[in-house]
Amino acid sequence: MIKVEHLFKSYGSLEVLKDISLSIDEGEVVSVVGASGAGKTTLLQIMGTLDRPDKGSVMIKNTDVTKLSDREISRFRNLNIGFVFQFHNLLPEFTALENVCMPSLISGKSLKEATPEAMAILEFLNLQDRASHKPSQLSGGEQQRVAVARALINRPAVVLADEPSGNLDSVHAKELHELFFRLRDNYKQTFVIVTHNNELAEMSDRKITIKDGRNS
Repeated sequence: MIKVEHLFKSYGSLEVLKDISLSIDEGEVVSVVGASGAGKTTLLQIMGTLDRPDKGSVMIKNTDVTKLSDREISRFRNLNIGFVFQFHNLLPEFTALENVCMPSLISGKSLKEATPEAMAILEFLNLQDRASHKPSQLSGGEQQRVAVARALINRPAVVLADEPSGNLDSVHAKELHELFFRLRDNYKQTFVIVTHNNELAEMSDRKITIKDGRNS
């Protein structure tokens, strides 16, 4: 599903990634762990096509995304990759349902076309009664589940999560961690999760440790 080969990335004189190579199978839940500044988020951003490496390749679904044009990358990302961030990044002026529909609208669907799928995912996440609520009317755990629903709306092959439970209390964090595995079982997606949460890392199928820009 994902194959990274000899990835290098620097910002000025700062070497962040130093020859990263790894592979992740379809349907795996993989955690990426390591100290702050080790390069975890940079790796996730490059895998998610939000940044480009200086050298190396990233294959997702047999496509080398590092060779795509900016326009091709945007299209590929929208259809194949979902993102969940520590700060859920919901649009405050829109309802939960409208936030979930956003990736579908970007891909060219109308709100009417996107709504049934969005409602089905919200129902799966036990949020159907919150669909008309704006983010300010939702709890932190509910907001993060809406963000997860938004990541799933286009049925992406890969979901990338960067410290997804970092702003949640222990109860909601555990619920979110268990949710990722239910989603994998139901939607067959591959999850790559950057986390400092040891409980989540231990629950994962596999851990990848990044240290000083290299993986083990």
